[in-house]
Amino acid sequence: MYTNIKLKLSFIFLALVFIMTSAFGCKSTVSQEAKEKIQPITLNYWRVWDGQEAFEDIVAAYRALHPNINIDYRKLRYEEYEKELVDSFAEDRGPDIFSVNAGWLRRYQGKIAPLPEETTMAYSVVTGTIQKQETVSLRTSPSLTAKQLKENYVDVVADNAIIDDKIYGLPLSVDTMVLFYNRDLLNSAGITEVPRYWNEQFLSDVKKLTKQDKDGKIVQSGVALGTAENVERYSDILSLIMMQNGAEMMTPEGVVSFHRLPAGASDKNYVPGLEALRFYTDFANPVKEVYAWNKDLPNSLEAFIDGRLAFFFGYSYHLPQIQARAPRLNFGISAMPQIEGNPKAVNFANFWLETTSSKSKYQNEAWDFIQFVTKAENVKSYLTAAQRPTALRALINEQTNDENLAVFANQLLTARTWYKGNDYNAAEVILGDMIDQALVDAKQMPKLMETAARKIQQTIQ
Repeated sequence: MYTNIKLKLSFIFLALVFIMTSAFGCKSTVSQEAKEKIQPITLNYWRVWDGQEAFEDIVAAYRALHPNINIDYRKLRYEEYEKELVDSFAEDRGPDIFSVNAGWLRRYQGKIAPLPEETTMAYSVVTGTIQKQETVSLRTSPSLTAKQLKENYVDVVADNAIIDDKIYGLPLSVDTMVLFYNRDLLNSAGITEVPRYWNEQFLSDVKKLTKQDKDGKIVQSGVALGTAENVERYSDILSLIMMQNGAEMMTPEGVVSFHRLPAGASDKNYVPGLEALRFYTDFANPVKEVYAWNKDLPNSLEAFIDGRLAFFFGYSYHLPQIQARAPRLNFGISAMPQIEGNPKAVNFANFWLETTSSKSKYQNEAWDFIQFVTKAENVKSYLTAAQRPTALRALINEQTNDENLAVFANQLLTARTWYKGNDYNAAEVILGDMIDQALVDAKQMPKLMETAARKIQQTIQ
C-alpha cells in the first residue's frame, strides 16, 4: 500500500512539474508569412572609401532588431569599383546594396530599384509574465517621401537623388571641397592669412609661394590649377569657379549653357564660363605672372604630401590620406575661396548614394537597412568613425564644433553640383580636353567651350 501511495505522489509531482514548466515556458506563434520574413538572409553591400569598421555599430544595432539578416560588407578600390559592379550585374552576382556617386546615378538608373512607398519587416515580440509567448509580428512602415527628403537633407541631395518624384538613393554623408594649405610654406613666405577670395591677394600669395630653379623649372608651387590630368578633381574646381562667376551650367530644361551669356546680362561681352576658364588656365600659362603649375609636375595630392605645394583643393576623404602618408606635414584646412563681392557663397558637393539593385531578391530588406543606417540617430556612429561631413540638416550644428569637420560642414548649405546626364565620367573627360586645348591655343577658348558644351549635351540626351 505504501508503495502505491508513493507511486501516486510521484506521478502527481511529475504532473505538477510538467504543468509549471509549461506555464513558465515560452510558446511561439508564427504565421506562414512571418515565417518567410524571418528566414536567414544575407544582404551583400558594396562600397568604396570606408572599411567595415566604420559600420560595426550600425550593423550591430540593426541586427539586434533583425537577427535573421546578415550584412556582408565589401570594400572595393575606387579604380576597380565600376568595372566590378557592371560585370557583377551582367553575371547576376551583383550586390543587393551598393553605392554610386551622385553624378553616376542616371547611368545606373535602370539597375536600381527605387525606394518603395513602404517596407514590411518581421519583429519578434514576447508577451506575458508567467506564461510567456513569443510571436512574430509584421510591421509595415511608410518610407521616406520626396517631400521629407527635401526637408531633412541639404539641398544638393534632393537635386540628385530624386528622379521623376522617385527616390533612387540616400546619402550617408555629403562632402564639400575645401582649401588645404601648407603652414610652413606660408610662414616662410610671410603670408599671415589664408586667402578667402580669388582676388589680387590670392594671386599675390601664389606668386610668393611659387619657386623656379635657374632653368625655369617649378620646384615649389603656390597652387595646383590650370591643367587637367594632374590636378585632383579638376572638373569640380573648374565647375565651381564657373558657378561662382555666374555661369548657369545647365538650364532647368537640361541644356548645357556654361558657354553662354546668362539671361538678362547687361554686359554682352562678358561670358562667365569663359572668364572662369581663362582664370583657371592662367596658372599653367608660362607667360602669365601667376604661372605656378604645369603638366610635368606630379599629381597635386602627391605634391602636397611631399611638401612642394602650398594650396591644394580637396575633400574630407583626402584628409586621412594626407595624415597617414605625411604625419609630420604641418597643414591646415580653410573654406573654399569665393569671388569677392558676391552676395552669396557657392561651394561644390561630392557625395555618394546608397541604393538597392533591381536584381536583388531582398529589395524590401535592403531598403529597410538603407533607411535605418541613414537616420540621424544611427548615422552618427558612421560619421564619427569615418570622419565625414553629414548630409542631414539636423546634424550640421554638431559638426561645426568638430575640429576636423567644421570647415566642410559650414559649407553644406551652399554646396551644389550641376551635371544631370548619363555619363559623368565622359563629361569630366570632355572638360579635361577643353582645358588641355585651351592651354595650347587660348584664342580658341570660345569655340572650345561651345564644342565641350555640345559634347556634354550628347551625354545628357
